[in-house]
Amino acid sequence: MFDLAWIWERRNRGVVLLISALIVAVIAVVDGWTKPYFSLGFLYLFPIMLAAGFLPRWAIVVLGVGCGLLSERFSNLDPSDARIRFGFEAIALCGCGLLTSEVLRNRRLILENQQRVRVLVETSPAAIVTVDERGFIELANLAAWELMAPQAGTLIGQPVSAFLPELHHALRWEDGPQFRTSMQCHGHRGNGESFLAEVWFSTYKEGNTPKLAAIIADVTEDRSAHSAAAGSGIAAERPTLNPRELEVLKLVVQGLANKEIASRMEISESAVKNTLQQLFGKTEVRTRSQLVRVALEHYRDLL
Repeated sequence: MFDLAWIWERRNRGVVLLISALIVAVIAVVDGWTKPYFSLGFLYLFPIMLAAGFLPRWAIVVLGVGCGLLSERFSNLDPSDARIRFGFEAIALCGCGLLTSEVLRNRRLILENQQRVRVLVETSPAAIVTVDERGFIELANLAAWELMAPQAGTLIGQPVSAFLPELHHALRWEDGPQFRTSMQCHGHRGNGESFLAEVWFSTYKEGNTPKLAAIIADVTEDRSAHSAAAGSGIAAERPTLNPRELEVLKLVVQGLANKEIASRMEISESAVKNTLQQLFGKTEVRTRSQLVRVALEHYRDLL
């Protein structure tokens, strides 16, 4: 099916505005020529809708009022009602343009957010998946593919219940606050193998649609290793973290921003930044994603 959305892509701005201006001029000329017979003022809706995707709100109002004046100028109706008709026409044209502008603005924001999520998922060293409202995997990075290794060769479009049954039940269709949490559950790979999975996930909504994003780690071998080496070998191989650093690290792994961490811990945002710098120095990393990877690899027993 033909998608009209390409008309309002940013790269088409100049062409679309020029076409809109030409359409307004053509309608005005034809409307003046047919004035004794019928009015074409309603056609101004179309160029206004075209231009609304690229104009600020005040410009849309100016364009709507201008088209209303042109419509009334070439109207063949009773001149005594001209002011009333102009008022209704201007309101209708401006309202249509503003509504189109808001719809397009919201659509662009959604697409930009989806692109940010896609880049985050695909570039993360941790296994990350996002799940749509039907329980099907919407996005998955290479680390997730390597962890769950589906026989079909891709995770996209596969039901998450086939790999992590408990995660499917975390989707929330009812109205309620979104939440972040973690759990440990049994996972299944595409080749039939089972593994013990540690899952950090967050629910969110895209419009009114419930969705879920999750970080997944295989802790099958680590569980026994951590219990055997607790307080001895592992502690010697990794830098020791103080209580504040450990708490900040937990919240970073959960995906919280600095401001949210500060609010949760009831400390200043600058204190959070200083603690993160200490964590970067102790773990010898430079980015947040690298810190998450180190946390999952070396501090999972403490998290």
